[in-house]
Amino acid sequence: MKTFRKCVSLVLAIASLCWLMAWISLPGVAGMDNASNGLIQMPSQFDVAETGDRFEALLQERMLTLFSRIDHAQNAASVNQQLRDTQLFIFGNPNVGTPLMQCDQTVAIDLPQKVLIWQDESDQVWLAYNDPQYLMERHQLTGCEPVIERVSQVLNGFAVAATQG
Repeated sequence: MKTFRKCVSLVLAIASLCWLMAWISLPGVAGMDNASNGLIQMPSQFDVAETGDRFEALLQERMLTLFSRIDHAQNAASVNQQLRDTQLFIFGNPNVGTPLMQCDQTVAIDLPQKVLIWQDESDQVWLAYNDPQYLMERHQLTGCEPVIERVSQVLNGFAVAATQG
């Protein structure tokens, strides 16, 4: 009976190890910082509204389409609930998004691009967006590296300009 239990324990240990190794090797999981889940986050020197206004002005300057600016705190207040300042921007450009979708149409689930600006419990304001490298790994995009690199540069430039004085 002891030998049987040892065998069962060994089989379970091996099965668990195999499952863990398979999970780690999934696209978009290996090498990612689990704390950020593929997000790039940057602190802002401004409040949520001003950071958002600065970001929106950058979109207008670059002639990107702003599909929506959602004020989640205002929406929460409309149903008698509280939420610290939180705004979501949904924006894009079909000249950039279309080539990404031509690489793999599943990337459309993450497009148009989004930027989230919020105030945390310590009153620090943050700007966050999906890391384009994460999207490349998540959707196994091949042949789109130049587009991903350009998107990375533009988003980083927007984030810095919106959050820094």
